[in-house]
Amino acid sequence: MSPGTTPVGPAELLAAWETGLSLGTAERSLLLHRAARPGAGTDVLLSVPVGEREADLFALRRSLFGERMQVRTECGSCGEAMEFDLDTGALGARPAAGDRLLRVAEDDWVVEFRLPTVADLAAAGAAASSADARRRLVTGCTVRALRGGEPVTAERLAALLPERVERLITEKAAEADPTAEVTLNVACPACGEATRAELDITSYLWTELDSWARDVLLDVHLLATAYGWSEPDILALSPTRRRYYLELCTDG
Repeated sequence: MSPGTTPVGPAELLAAWETGLSLGTAERSLLLHRAARPGAGTDVLLSVPVGEREADLFALRRSLFGERMQVRTECGSCGEAMEFDLDTGALGARPAAGDRLLRVAEDDWVVEFRLPTVADLAAAGAAASSADARRRLVTGCTVRALRGGEPVTAERLAALLPERVERLITEKAAEADPTAEVTLNVACPACGEATRAELDITSYLWTELDSWARDVLLDVHLLATAYGWSEPDILALSPTRRRYYLELCTDG
């Protein structure tokens, strides 16, 4: 979460979970980002670099569920199921570029561009293929393009930009914003081969939030039945006190 924000409370988290049940992945990302930055408007959240959004979600995850993440994946070579703990303290680095433009010079091309934002990523997601999506991201984030010293308009850029220049732009953006896509190299204990696994913090955090919400609602049901308390009263209890009351219900 960005400095100065207040961690969202259990009632707000439950409301976010309820809303997110009917949403797709992109909408859930925005919903979780809003929980990470209480009070931030949609326009602000859509305008941040993708890696900054991911960093906010990693910070929200740490504040809710701690530093350790249990990751499960499958070996790409032998199919072995792999499970390991990941320390998220080293993850979630924020983009270093800030408002500074990035620049690539290759052959007779000079391209100045900014980091892709959440809105850019959503727009590129409508492309027909991953190659089209990548090109749409590159051209959409280009601020100025010169070919042989002559300006190239945005309308012509997609058709004229060489693939090698596009690749260099993508690589430089990834270096400047490493959290935009977190990829793990996992060695298989069975065959020793390495498998690349993308860590999707939105999906991971949503799965944890869904499990947490269902557990909390069960707690509310049990305590409301036993003591007649309202949901707000129960959610206002600390997790320690709530657990203690639940133990008393069980003992009784």
